Amino acid sequence: MNPRVFKGARDFLPEQMLHRERITSVMRSVFKKYGFAPLETPAIEYLDTLTGKYGEDADRLIYRLDYKIGSKDAAALHYDLTVPFSRVMAMNPHLAIPFKRYQIQPVWRADRPQPHQGRFREFTQCDCDVMGTKSMVVDAELIAITYEVLKVLGFENFLIKINNRKILNGLTQYAGLTAEFTGEICRSIDKLDKAPWEEVEKELEEKNIPKTAIEKIKALLLGKNLSIENLRIAFANIPLALEGLDELTEIFKLLEIFEIDSKNYTFDLSLARGLDYYTGPIFETKLPLHPHIGSLTGGGRYDELIGLISGKEMPAAGISLGLDRIYTAMEQLNMLSDIKTSTKVLIANFSSETYVPSLQLLHQLRAIGIPTEFFPEQAKMKKQFSYADKLSIPYVLILGEEELKMGKISLKEMKSGDQILIEINDIEKEISK
Repeated sequence: MNPRVFKGARDFLPEQMLHRERITSVMRSVFKKYGFAPLETPAIEYLDTLTGKYGEDADRLIYRLDYKIGSKDAAALHYDLTVPFSRVMAMNPHLAIPFKRYQIQPVWRADRPQPHQGRFREFTQCDCDVMGTKSMVVDAELIAITYEVLKVLGFENFLIKINNRKILNGLTQYAGLTAEFTGEICRSIDKLDKAPWEEVEKELEEKNIPKTAIEKIKALLLGKNLSIENLRIAFANIPLALEGLDELTEIFKLLEIFEIDSKNYTFDLSLARGLDYYTGPIFETKLPLHPHIGSLTGGGRYDELIGLISGKEMPAAGISLGLDRIYTAMEQLNMLSDIKTSTKVLIANFSSETYVPSLQLLHQLRAIGIPTEFFPEQAKMKKQFSYADKLSIPYVLILGEEELKMGKISLKEMKSGDQILIEINDIEKEISK
């Protein structure tokens, strides 16, 4: 047998998992601070629960399972966490509204893997969503959560792009087209952050969008004075678009109140988000200096999605923070320190005479919360130091027979090579320093 990993999936070694755990720990802390509670759903869903919610392009990427194909039990791995969450809400009408949840789980997409961009077939989404309110405070808070998580992780030059699907629907009307063209136009102009207008224009032409409509769209998207105020003039006779502009105006005022740095967010008319279920404000986070990495986060308002499942509409909004994209970005930007273990102290296995006292010391350090290991075999000190060095364990404690008689212990700092003799009772104080 030739051991191999399925294409688009990965093993995570400890030095990777430790960083991933830290990233998700930061997310959980921020999510909870904003009042979100944890929720988990099965990896497997009925196929008809997932299909017809994302759009044709996304539906093709759903991982269908070879299980009773064609029957009512046809199943698939979940494509995202939003549709399963909507199913949960439809099945639990007793939950207090508004309902705020966060969810951190793997999802699967039959996509073409692009590891350099942080794009994989199996990856982890970190979502927080609110069901049951149309208040723009919710949308602004989701943007604030994105901002706070990325700042705590150490990102500086990120940009949260903000738009509104109602404005995009208005753009379709402005171009003289019916609403059925909105999806096609959105999918094309959403590529403007990574493709020149000429390519987008060619794609629109291939979709049989009239030339006059394409020219009107181009004039707006590439205009030098593209702003909410100017769009109010252009969309003066399109009520839905004006409603979307009002919502964005309110969101931007709220972001000022929340003291979100204006250099980290902007209005972007070309932002469309590929999923069909969005109905209002949408947002996406990019690294302008590193466009190849792709979106770190994305989300928006989806007021009609739960209605597709339960028949009863409920307003909702949410964001997804891509753990794999964020980790990939931090790795490429040298934002990750060299961590291979959570162990802070290695107690050397010195001799049979000091074996029991060393284990007692091991128990003592663990009891006060210091992550500690004991080298399980009696071996030369060089081998034990080498083990600590390979795992970047910062300290080695050596309890020899002479130290034991004196009630002291040798503490070696691996990075500097310094070794000092200290009182056993002073170990916690020395390591804390």
